[in-house]
Amino acid sequence: MRVMVMVKATADSEAGIMPPAELFEAMGKFNEELVDAGIMLAGDGLKPTSQAKRVTFDGPNRRVVDGPFTETREIVAGYWLWEVKDMDEAVAWVKRCPNPMLGPSDIDIRPIYEMADFEDVLTQEARELHERTGEKLTQRDANSA
Repeated sequence: MRVMVMVKATADSEAGIMPPAELFEAMGKFNEELVDAGIMLAGDGLKPTSQAKRVTFDGPNRRVVDGPFTETREIVAGYWLWEVKDMDEAVAWVKRCPNPMLGPSDIDIRPIYEMADFEDVLTQEARELHERTGEKLTQRDANSA
């Protein structure tokens, strides 16, 4: 199962305060363990929302809102994409993670929908479109490796 593991922002991360070198080293070692175990598929830190844009949708209308966004507890500061056998394995790995922030912090783990989850609602056309897109991504990744 694939999961998105999200590091929640804090006032410090939203202020752009960089963690100390020791934390970068600890997170680097943790990431290396994840890669060596075949768990980590991708991951990165995100810049503060002061550098972000939000596009809001209301029917056909689109509105662009400049950051920063005030609800820090709802902001994602970093993420991993993991392949795990189940949610228990994901929780076990997160418990091993160094605290990603200077003070108290939260990490959310969310399962990712797989195409099989949509079998009851997918038309043949939609299924083929998603398969083509997946193949294009695989080809692109192979070409950039």
